[in-house]
Amino acid sequence: MNLNFEEISFQIIAFAGEAKGHAMNAIYLAKQGKYSEADELLEKAEQSMIIAEKTHMDVVSAEAGGEKLVFPVLFVHAEDQLLTTQTLMLIAKEFVDVYKKINN
Repeated sequence: MNLNFEEISFQIIAFAGEAKGHAMNAIYLAKQGKYSEADELLEKAEQSMIIAEKTHMDVVSAEAGGEKLVFPVLFVHAEDQLLTTQTLMLIAKEFVDVYKKINN
């Protein structure tokens, strides 16, 4: 498999960035008491992350299949964006739940 790390990296960065934006906006909406809108954004964030994570998994699978890969810095940055967004999404879900409990 011939992997195009530039394309893969930008796809991960784009979809993880989109997910991060949705997650942060979900927190802001929950803070305003707009829980259904916050939940919708968390779902959109999940859908974006599915694409980012699948793209990342293609690289992991290639290496697990024996392909020797050299990772450029851009891909390392993409992985960083993916992992920090995964963490942020977990926190965003908790924030939304906390705001729901506080305001009800």
